[in-house]
Amino acid sequence: MLRLLNLELQKLLQNKTSKILIFVSFILPFFVILLSSFKINVFGFFTLELGELGIFNFPIIWHLTTFFASQFKFFFAIVVVSMIGNEYSNKTIKQNLIDGLSKKEFILSKFYTIVFFSLISTVLISLISLCIGLYYSSYTEASIIFRETEFLLAYCIKLIGFFSLCLFFGMLVKRSAFALAFLFILFILEWIIFGLISWETDTNIAGEIHNFFPLQSMYKLIDQPFQRIAMSKFPNKTELVYDYGVHWYEMFIVLGWTALFVFLSYRLLKKRDL
Repeated sequence: MLRLLNLELQKLLQNKTSKILIFVSFILPFFVILLSSFKINVFGFFTLELGELGIFNFPIIWHLTTFFASQFKFFFAIVVVSMIGNEYSNKTIKQNLIDGLSKKEFILSKFYTIVFFSLISTVLISLISLCIGLYYSSYTEASIIFRETEFLLAYCIKLIGFFSLCLFFGMLVKRSAFALAFLFILFILEWIIFGLISWETDTNIAGEIHNFFPLQSMYKLIDQPFQRIAMSKFPNKTELVYDYGVHWYEMFIVLGWTALFVFLSYRLLKKRDL
């Protein structure tokens, strides 16, 4: 595993564009810190500071930061599809196989890289969240601080699943731009199917089916936190109540898609004439 990971990291770090994109994808989560320091001047009457509103209290901060950080995943998605596109355009994929790397090892080297960067990103966002929380939160008990840290696990699984989908599209079309376009097409297709199912059945049933789709299942791992924040400010508003928790079955759905995308990537490479 370490040999395959080291091989892939060497390729990425020798590519200037990849290095820039990797750097940007790791730097962007730190903008969550800027969010905590935002001050909004309300018509000159008073200044609203987000950090003082309690939205960075434990344990809600784990939910808030992982949700925002996951929005920056598209930058590393470009790196993933570029890994495949460069292999085909530079003919390095054929050379690697000639040099003794099996097709299975080739796909695993990509997947190990995905897992490696997902873990690093998770560690970074956990440290950022912990620092912001310790500074702003009014709760300092360990039991509260580390409550709901399952959002970090969901964040990691979400990244791995999404990047595995990018790996599959990269293997399918061999071109970075087309692979990214396929992500958009899949997003549109999922909502079209949802609309058709809603037309024929109940919206709730359509929503349950929709949650099994690749992109929607990844999104559902970490639901939007805004409604939860509103719930904390207006506890009597029962219409705001919703299920924002991380559930084990949602993780298994995404892990299932991840395994399928990696397997399909391997099957494509195995059957393809290089």
